Amino acid sequence: MEQEKQENLEEYYKDLYEREKAKNETLAYRLADSQRQVEDLERKLQKIKGSIFWKLAKPFRVVINFFLATKARVMAHGNPKGIAHKLLNKYREKRSIKIHGKGSFPTAQQRKEQQETVFDKEVTFSILVPLYNTPQNFLEDMIGSVRAQTYSGWQLCLADGSDGEHAYVGEYCKKLAAEDSRICYQKLEKNEGISGNTNACLKLATGNYIALFDHDDILHPSVLYEYMKAICEQDADYLYCDEATFKGDNIDHMITMHFKPDFAPDNLRANNYICHFSAFQKKLLEGEELFRSQFDGSQDHDMILRLTDKAEHIVHVPKMLYYWRSHKNSVASGIEAKTYAVDAAKGAIADHLRRHGYENFEIESTRAFATIFRIRYALTERPKVSIIIPNKDHLEDLSRCVESIIEISTYDNYEIIIVENNSETAEIKSYYEEIGQHPNVKIVTYEGPFNYSKINNFGEQQADGEFVLLLNNDTKVITPNWMEEMLMYALRKDVGAVGAKLYYEDKTIQHAGIVIGLGAHRTAGHTHYRVPEANVGYMGKLCYAQDVTAITGACMMVRRSLYEELGGLDEEFAVALNDVDFCLKLRQMGLLNIFTPFAELYHFESKSRGTDKADSNAIRYQQESDRFKLKWEKELAAGDPYYNPNFSLDHSDFTVNWK
Repeated sequence: MEQEKQENLEEYYKDLYEREKAKNETLAYRLADSQRQVEDLERKLQKIKGSIFWKLAKPFRVVINFFLATKARVMAHGNPKGIAHKLLNKYREKRSIKIHGKGSFPTAQQRKEQQETVFDKEVTFSILVPLYNTPQNFLEDMIGSVRAQTYSGWQLCLADGSDGEHAYVGEYCKKLAAEDSRICYQKLEKNEGISGNTNACLKLATGNYIALFDHDDILHPSVLYEYMKAICEQDADYLYCDEATFKGDNIDHMITMHFKPDFAPDNLRANNYICHFSAFQKKLLEGEELFRSQFDGSQDHDMILRLTDKAEHIVHVPKMLYYWRSHKNSVASGIEAKTYAVDAAKGAIADHLRRHGYENFEIESTRAFATIFRIRYALTERPKVSIIIPNKDHLEDLSRCVESIIEISTYDNYEIIIVENNSETAEIKSYYEEIGQHPNVKIVTYEGPFNYSKINNFGEQQADGEFVLLLNNDTKVITPNWMEEMLMYALRKDVGAVGAKLYYEDKTIQHAGIVIGLGAHRTAGHTHYRVPEANVGYMGKLCYAQDVTAITGACMMVRRSLYEELGGLDEEFAVALNDVDFCLKLRQMGLLNIFTPFAELYHFESKSRGTDKADSNAIRYQQESDRFKLKWEKELAAGDPYYNPNFSLDHSDFTVNWK
């Protein structure tokens, strides 16, 4: 009887503990959301203060001050730096349009060469275009861009759901179909919506590759030629390219130029970055629908998620080959035109995640755009995390870091391993004695000269956790559930390392992912460097979790078994590039490295050991840089798969390479 009571009591307390734990997790998420909402409200307030209504209060002062200041700068310096930069940016913009707009169209000689190219594979692209009340000029531009292709192996499949008031659509299409047997037209009995109309196009298709084209957009004349090259050279079974949004009737009037990364599954889940111009081997549709009507408005996102799951060779052609027209009824002009697309996208992503075995996730729009999403994955486990912090003296930095972990973090299954290395002050030794009494903290000593890799490897050997979290002593936690946000990705079997969003003290970005080849040394660099925290990033990149080539060791989480399998950090890289080297080795294993903007910390960069730009470290950095470039020569030559080759390697802000 007593044993039964004891068992019941234990069961009761166990259940109570689980309920309290779940409640704490919910509160943690709410707290993190509240902090984000406060920041968003502050941004909105600043936006109001900077609005035209506020500025109109003192118009004359603003105008007069501007001209007086400009005149003074011109008189003092001739062409002032600000004006020079504006002129340079204007030149870059014009140059970029020339490279990626009509200026990129093939010359007569290039067209002749492309038309005469003999490929070693026979491919016919069935281009599917659902029509519905298409404006005459849009229709002519769209079909004209297909007929202008330098590769002739295409079929244009047109299914028309237009009403009686737009009979000219059918008349024009029938006329062209009579002139060119590659154009197939069918008038539908009724409009079936974008999914139904596109599926009707598919019934007309006889090609071995399918391509999806909107009725109001324009193709680059060489897009099919470039896709044929990728099919023959890389055995591509799913292809996409870069795209631009343009306004009016001239594709050179570009509003946005979207230069995309190579295939990145986490990016695709959060954001349909692939979008146009998707083309794929027809056999990928075996057992699959093309478009599913329940996802109208985001039917292409649903299709891309399904077909890229099945594809074996997904190829990104990094050229501007698709022009997306922005007009009052298009999604390109704003999601307000089709608000149902948001719910459809959430449904498509949810369906995809369930197919991959995920449960209890949440999908919500971000501040970047309504169809760019934050995905919260439920933690399936609560493993122990070993936080390794190397330290030498620097009491203020270390105490701030450790106390922020203990006081702010909502995840409770962790240990902090402070690796002492050659400290000299009495103050730090006293602090070690004090903080070492905390049940989650232990101090270990590494004897020897400073070597970041060796120190962390030594710390990992003292760890008990299933996961290792490398952390610099000059960091400070901002997000209460930062460990949960990183752990939800690190738990995945297809993930190597996970990194956080790090800020300088002024809330400008220090780390948001690393690109190899970026920077003066052409080794590796941080993207969005020194961008203000409020910035959403290039194409919203600062607002969703994404795949990156590397993340900084200043805050890196990785499964401990992986860390040990790779032998930890390469100790030949004593200070610099050890983290990038480690991430590249993870990628060699076929694993993904992920940056999440929802785990945020301050990073008072390199305060404890100096910077790599200091003269005393220049020789050492150059040696490590040379070693890195030799070791990863092939990868550097190929370029970072998540950083479009059209971007400059001289800038971290996704500046287009205009040279």
